[in-house]
Amino acid sequence: MTMPMVSAVQVGKSFGALQVLKGIDFDVELGEVVCLIGPSGSGKSTLLRCINHLEKIDSGALYVDGDLVGYCRRGDRLYELKEREISVRRSNIGMVFQRFNLFAHMTALQNVIEAPIQVQKRPRKEVVAEAIALLERVGLGNRLDAYPDQLSGGQQQRVAIARALAMKPKLMLFDEPTSALDPELVGEVLDVMRSLAADGMTMIVVTHEMRFAEEVADKVVFMDGGMVVEEGPPKLIFGAPSQERTRAFLSRII
Repeated sequence: MTMPMVSAVQVGKSFGALQVLKGIDFDVELGEVVCLIGPSGSGKSTLLRCINHLEKIDSGALYVDGDLVGYCRRGDRLYELKEREISVRRSNIGMVFQRFNLFAHMTALQNVIEAPIQVQKRPRKEVVAEAIALLERVGLGNRLDAYPDQLSGGQQQRVAIARALAMKPKLMLFDEPTSALDPELVGEVLDVMRSLAADGMTMIVVTHEMRFAEEVADKVVFMDGGMVVEEGPPKLIFGAPSQERTRAFLSRII
C-alpha cells in the first residue's frame, strides 16, 4: 500500500496555555482534494501551517509523502531538521494565503520566477517560459508586467497561485484563499482551483465557500475546538451529517 500524501497522527499544538489542536488524526491521499471547514478558531489554519512547518507541533506526528514534517528519526529519537533541509522540503509544498503576500516591487512575472530561480537554482530561460504559461493558465497572460497595486485582489491571488505552482509542488495548501476578496472576485479564484483539482493536484483547502467544498472536494473535514468532529464525502457531510455539532454549524451558514 502507498503512503498517504499527508498523514496527521494525534497532532497537538498549543500557543502558551491555549491548546489549539487536540489530537488531530486525518489522511489525504495522492490526488485528493480535502476541504477543512468549521468555525473561526477551530484550528484549521493552524493545522495547515503545521503541515508546512510554519508552526511546530507539540505532540504527535505529521508526514508529507512519507517524510516527517520538520524532523528526522534516528532510532527512537526525533531530531529537528536544519533550516536549509526544512526549506528544501517546504519547496515541495505550495501555499496560498488569505493575503496575497506578493512582492510589491516586482511585476507579476517577476513574482512567479523569483523562487524557482533563487531557491531551486533553475535556468532563468526555462523558468520564465514556464511562468508565462502559468500566468496564461490563470488568465493573466496579458498582465505579465503589471505590479501588484495595478491588479485587483482576485488577480493578485491568481498570481499567488501561479507563484506557488512555479515550484512544481506535490501538494497545495490554501488558507481561506478567497476571504480577503470582494464577492464578485471570488469566482475567478475558485475557477483556477477547480482547474487544479481536475488536473489531479493534491490539495488541502481551508474554506468558508461551502458550495465549492460540496462541488470539488473528495473529502470534507469538519473541525471544531481543535478536534476533527466529523469527516467524509461532501454528500454525507452536507446532506446527512452524523454529529449534532456539524448539523448546528451547517444550519447557520447554508
